[in-house]
Amino acid sequence: MIGWEIMKNNNAITLFGGTGDLTYRKLLPALYNLDVLGKLDDNFKIIVIGRRAYAPADYIKIAREWIKEHARTKFDEEQFSSYARRIIYFKMDMTNEEEYRILQTFYTLMGIDQHIYYYAVAPSFFITITNGLKKYCANNNAKVIIEKPFGEDLEKASILNDSLADFFGQHEIYHIDHYLGKEMIQNILSLRFKNVIFKGIWNKDFIENIQITAAETVGVGTRAGYYDKNGALKDMVQNHLLQVLSIVAMEEPIEDNSTEIHNSQYNLLSAIKPVEDTNTNLVMAQYNGYLNEKNIQPNSKTETYAALKLFIDNERWENVPFFIRTGKKMGDRETQVVVQFKAVGDTPGNVLIIKIQPDEGVYFQFNAKKPGTEQELQQISLDFCQSCILENRINTPEAYERLLDACLKGDRALFSQWDQIVVSWQFVNNLLDKYHKQGSPLYRYEQGSMGPEEANKLVEWIN
Repeated sequence: MIGWEIMKNNNAITLFGGTGDLTYRKLLPALYNLDVLGKLDDNFKIIVIGRRAYAPADYIKIAREWIKEHARTKFDEEQFSSYARRIIYFKMDMTNEEEYRILQTFYTLMGIDQHIYYYAVAPSFFITITNGLKKYCANNNAKVIIEKPFGEDLEKASILNDSLADFFGQHEIYHIDHYLGKEMIQNILSLRFKNVIFKGIWNKDFIENIQITAAETVGVGTRAGYYDKNGALKDMVQNHLLQVLSIVAMEEPIEDNSTEIHNSQYNLLSAIKPVEDTNTNLVMAQYNGYLNEKNIQPNSKTETYAALKLFIDNERWENVPFFIRTGKKMGDRETQVVVQFKAVGDTPGNVLIIKIQPDEGVYFQFNAKKPGTEQELQQISLDFCQSCILENRINTPEAYERLLDACLKGDRALFSQWDQIVVSWQFVNNLLDKYHKQGSPLYRYEQGSMGPEEANKLVEWIN
């Protein structure tokens, strides 16, 4: 405890998992950006929890290199020195309840009275950390941020939520889904509701289908132990992609506030029809070579690719198919939403593509007469690449930066809500149960492809 000074009226974020990739690559750079932009209080502290015996200067030296590489704002030595004074490395074993008593003593000496706890660790540690905080830090005024997956299934998610809610209160739990912090995800609401050309035709009468894709070129990497127990449906569809679907397809909120937006998202997710036949509406596959990855079970049946056809049970989307696909080791890295409008006679239908990552922007394809002909048509396009503009890249917050700033302000609009998580788990659990009961196959696909051929039977994907 040597060197701790008694202070008052501080607020702080405590990062459990302070020596992990998430902290180094995302959280410390995001907090640095907020500091540069003047969004952190003068007395705001960053408490980094780790098991390793780092001297303060050694940890700062490590953090400096990660921040220099990953911060959105320009790295400045003077600015970093000021930022580094906020960081306190605290060595502790987060599995040892008694060490939380020492942590609380530290908080008291530092005069910290406003807390944010960030669980940047594996979900298996969430309840362990919460129990330690509950035993020794019960009087703290605290919020908690947890990363997905929010449990391994609905039962485990409910146990986790009950434990967190018992200590923090339901309203102080922030389920972070970094997809909701991405610029173009937020822009979907503006595109839908602030443009009359889309607002009036965003329904079954004009839209043929909607496709949501999240394709990755990477494999499981260091997440093999976690991934092999979960797979693509739980890792991507249950959280990220169903959240995107809810924003794309929900009714316009009654008011423009977080409560009404969440209500609209929940109503949409609740209206997803259960998939009855997984042989015709679901394609699951595993890339060749997956079984040779480190820490993968030799007989693993875990899917690294999932393509799904589903329908929404409401008047707006009656009989309109929604297609969701996600996979690893695919040919291109892309996350996008494709809105396929209906054709007019023999004329191709218009196409709207909302590009989420790595490029951000909007692409719109429509028909016009080809110059110099009588009535021959050609397809032309409007292509706005938001991320191609340097000023936009500089001025657009990263997802974690935006989400951390929102949590500091108590703004819950960008975070998943518990009732949404429940209905998403119910849908995915039902889907997996049907998949196993119906004996649906696990297909194979080549690394560098866009998935198995069998997925093309669901929809002709637009690339």
